[in-house]
Amino acid sequence: MTDAPTPTPLWTPSDTRVDAARMTAFMQFVRAEAPQAEVPQVTDWDSLYAWSIEAPEAFWQAVWRFTGIVSSTPPEHVVDDPSRMPGARWFEGARLNFAENLLRHAGERPEQEALVAWNEHGQQQVFTYAELETAVARTARALAAMGVGVGDRVAGFLPNIPEAVIAMLAASSLGAVWSSCSPDFGTKGVLDRFGQITPKVLFAADGYFYAGKQFDSLERVRGILDAIPEIERAVIIPYADSDATLIADRRVVSWSAFHARHLRNPDGDGPGLAFAQLPFDHPLYVMYSSGTTGLPKCLVHSAGGTLLQHLKELVLHTDLGPDDRIFYFTTCGWMMWNWLVSSLATGATVVLYDGAPTKPDETVLWELAEAERLTVFGTSAKYLALCEKILGKDVDDGGAAPEAAQALGERFDLSPLRTILSTGSPLAPESFEFVYREIKRDLCLSSISGGTDIISCFALGNPILPVYRGELQCRGLGLAVEVWDEEGEPVIGEAGELVCTQAFPSMPIGFWGDDDGSRYHAAYFDQFPGVWTHGDWVEQTPRGGLIIHGRSDATLNPGGVRIGTAEIYRQVEQLEEVLESLVIGQQLNDDVRVVLFVRLREDATLDDALEARIRDQIKRGASPHHVPRKIIAAPDLPRTISGKLTELAVRNVVHGRSVKNRDALANPEALDFFRDLPALRT
Repeated sequence: MTDAPTPTPLWTPSDTRVDAARMTAFMQFVRAEAPQAEVPQVTDWDSLYAWSIEAPEAFWQAVWRFTGIVSSTPPEHVVDDPSRMPGARWFEGARLNFAENLLRHAGERPEQEALVAWNEHGQQQVFTYAELETAVARTARALAAMGVGVGDRVAGFLPNIPEAVIAMLAASSLGAVWSSCSPDFGTKGVLDRFGQITPKVLFAADGYFYAGKQFDSLERVRGILDAIPEIERAVIIPYADSDATLIADRRVVSWSAFHARHLRNPDGDGPGLAFAQLPFDHPLYVMYSSGTTGLPKCLVHSAGGTLLQHLKELVLHTDLGPDDRIFYFTTCGWMMWNWLVSSLATGATVVLYDGAPTKPDETVLWELAEAERLTVFGTSAKYLALCEKILGKDVDDGGAAPEAAQALGERFDLSPLRTILSTGSPLAPESFEFVYREIKRDLCLSSISGGTDIISCFALGNPILPVYRGELQCRGLGLAVEVWDEEGEPVIGEAGELVCTQAFPSMPIGFWGDDDGSRYHAAYFDQFPGVWTHGDWVEQTPRGGLIIHGRSDATLNPGGVRIGTAEIYRQVEQLEEVLESLVIGQQLNDDVRVVLFVRLREDATLDDALEARIRDQIKRGASPHHVPRKIIAAPDLPRTISGKLTELAVRNVVHGRSVKNRDALANPEALDFFRDLPALRT
């Protein structure tokens, strides 16, 4: 048996780009700065990655120094025992502040744009670094004046607007813990999250915009206040309706009144920011699991771990620096918001967007990319697939209006753009080709994957490596990622569990309220003791890249053959009639049958001919085992607030089980279609 030939990359970085990359500069740095015994021949990517795993103390210390982390007290040591999971202690003795690190460029580059905010109506606000620092200082003084301090929780029920960033930085400057939900959460969904952590202060907007409509948030704020008496102040930001009438509650104040009430001179400069100096593992964020199978887990992430891991990913893997302009389509309820905001620590300009990515049409984000001269554009795999379906079809058909039939790269000036990031679900191989064919040939397309669990990525991009069709470029530096079979043996070239065999700084401190750590341990360490099991079903290629096949708990076992759902999606969604799809395994007669649900274009019908084409596409592109026994057209498919299709919720409904937390879904009404389907009774 001979090895399969190495495929041709879709993109290879030029020598000039490799030479200029911060990843290359980092290799030069460690060769020059670290003791020679700790840097055995770090000359290329493979040797750098191997060293980052073999010498974690030297590696993470080098990242700390290379990225210029600001701390008032240096660490006594880097890590006590990287083999201990959970429980390894990082950078003990260090004292630092997360907000101070994100605002450190205000003195060097005060007039540079720090935040640029857009919504469906275009650009709305611009903050320079000096203006952002002033706004954060003002809000921090108001919070401190009302008694907010170290360990208090401050929550945001907010759209993706500058005030969310300002409130987060103000809270973290004081050592408070920040947590946020996007305003499209229902009241119960918010209470399931904030009710567990009982915030002292709630920041909220009066409403938000989405898909051309305006939505009110104040009634939900009223419900939150009624249910969480621990909230001492609710600060309302006038965003959707400046004339909105505030809730009649003594705790409620407007954004401007909050500052006026708690500051003697709210319009003056006042004292500068005083950053609380805290341990590396001081709590910074409370993040939440999706919560579709019960109350969401409250994951507590540390200030130091989040900062160090994000800087590694942004500076080295994304090649981000002070002259860059970075955008990610996200809400405040998804970890990519936290990741994006950390870009401030590099001195880059962060571009925010609030609203639907398809209004007024599917090109709105590309218009933003052109107008803001973005160098890094982040989005979801689903958005790129949608662009391929709608905009790519116009190009292929040639029958649309001339401007619509142009490739995106021809319609918009994307000359500054050098990196596209994609996450949220696996990026289909066809979407890789679409990007290089119709958006831009010379850029690094980085499909990245990780999660709220680690507030970062296990696999991501790399500016000095080629891009191969359907593959995530590499494992993250310092993360001992492997793929294991059911016996706990590493495998390459076949699917298995994604595991991490060594501790890393951005592991959660724990779960909120999980005093004995039992829930934390059960979530990640029960399957393989002492090893982080992430729950992704993946394959490592001989080149060191990864292919994501889906979630482990959503894999299918028809006839005892274990297959990943993403393998089916990659085939089905190549058909132009199919906008998106969702597949489950239905228990029937002591076996599992594969059931595929498809959401079709408005002008398409699931007739016998289309069914046959779907089955043939899956059989030829995947295998006969992947071919579904049933194919059913659905009017809509349920998704979480962050936009991920939820296979488990559909599987529960099909099997007559309850979905414990429908409020965790953006469109819970979509589940009703799947209950008691006649087509699934036989």
